[in-house]
Amino acid sequence: MQLVNLNAGTLIMQWVQKYFPSLLFILLISCGEDNTLEQEIAKIPIDMKIERFDREFAQAGPDQIPALKSKYPYLFPKQFPDSVWVAKLTDTIQQELLSEVDKAFGDFREQESELISLFRHIKYYFPKYKVPKGITLTSEVQYENRVVLSDSLLLLGLDNYLGQDHHFYRSISRYIAQGLDKKFLVSDVAGAFAKTINHYPRNRTFLSRMVYYGKELYLKDILIPNATDARKINYTDAEMEWATANEEQIWRYFVERELLYSTESALDRRFLDPAPFSKFQLELDSESPGRLGRYMGWQIIKAFAQRNPGVPLVELLDMPADEIFKKSNYKPKK
Repeated sequence: MQLVNLNAGTLIMQWVQKYFPSLLFILLISCGEDNTLEQEIAKIPIDMKIERFDREFAQAGPDQIPALKSKYPYLFPKQFPDSVWVAKLTDTIQQELLSEVDKAFGDFREQESELISLFRHIKYYFPKYKVPKGITLTSEVQYENRVVLSDSLLLLGLDNYLGQDHHFYRSISRYIAQGLDKKFLVSDVAGAFAKTINHYPRNRTFLSRMVYYGKELYLKDILIPNATDARKINYTDAEMEWATANEEQIWRYFVERELLYSTESALDRRFLDPAPFSKFQLELDSESPGRLGRYMGWQIIKAFAQRNPGVPLVELLDMPADEIFKKSNYKPKK
């Protein structure tokens, strides 16, 4: 058999001529399916109201407090007399909060449109879900509860989304303040919804907890498909690039140290909980973003969904982590 000596350019050209038309056809079919689905979702009727309590309160006078209490009883704890709310009307910090929110969000139309799209996607995949009434308010920067989702209400603390460099956040750790930006608001709402249907695992292994967070992020892939991956996981673009570039090394670290089936609770603090960086206990720690265990769980779920496209979303959410992992045949990107 005679070998044909071809240079790299010739080989590439032959490969393109042979395979590119097929790849392009597959890509166009996939894009067409995605567009058809999104068009179908866009037609779903949504009766969602966003009420601007923050603006109503800012414009109210003392004599209007009883009317506001009647309209929003869940925002006025009964143990506080009206005098507390009247005093808030003239409180300089409260007035500044309301003013800064107004500067950042204006009429809230952009966010309202994104929220309606999110809940259309939720209704498509979970038809029995009842869309809540949205209420915007200020919470005196209670960032841990910046989104509260109940059966009938969605409370949005807009003073927690003014941008990481806002002077309200000077005393807050930088890795937390980084997420206090309006570009993350809809992602946070999607995450709050995910927590209502994605149950925390009883299995205490690191793998189970990784996959739990991976399911939450995969839900965001489906519910807010136009968001960037960085916004879904609340990373900066640079952090997202770092995670992607080092995926193989992260996975090797987890496997070589036999962490996947470990039940050591310290792994949560090192790789799952919000933190300024992940704790590999190596020199690269300071370069890494936090929560890399969640990122890796996300990649496992993506691999499973790609390899098992016929599995319904609800079924995927109920599947144990070990089964998902085995059926994902996950291999990190090189």
